[in-house]
Amino acid sequence: MNVALSPDDLARACADAMWKEDDASSGLGMKIVEIKPGQATMSMTVQPHMVNGQRIAHGGFIFLLADSTFAFACNSRNERAVAAQCDITFIRPGKLGDVLVATAREISRSGRSGIYDVRVTSGEVVIAEFRGHSRTIAGTWLPVADGEAK
Repeated sequence: MNVALSPDDLARACADAMWKEDDASSGLGMKIVEIKPGQATMSMTVQPHMVNGQRIAHGGFIFLLADSTFAFACNSRNERAVAAQCDITFIRPGKLGDVLVATAREISRSGRSGIYDVRVTSGEVVIAEFRGHSRTIAGTWLPVADGEAK
């Protein structure tokens, strides 16, 4: 007998399954702070190998944090999703030792497409704004019982 998970528990279970396969996020020291349906919050400390010649956080690492957070948000309903398009606006620099926090929220979800906004902060300072467009693909993170909607 299958017991249906609450939406919050389903989101967490999907994140746990995804995290097991996500060497990039874990390898950079990212941490999952919170997961809910269509939402995710993750953190990452800017380490010495993440600063550029200006001695600020390299934009690629900021993008990576935002992109990973976006991925956890759009994969929170047991439908596998990938990025179709993303863009980022850098507002302020991140600095060595800063704990960057990315918070993703679902803006729209229709058919196989979704739009998510991610704000990256360091304390109260907004570092970057990211927008990602997702597309669902075949498969799920968790087994789906026969006759159960995907």
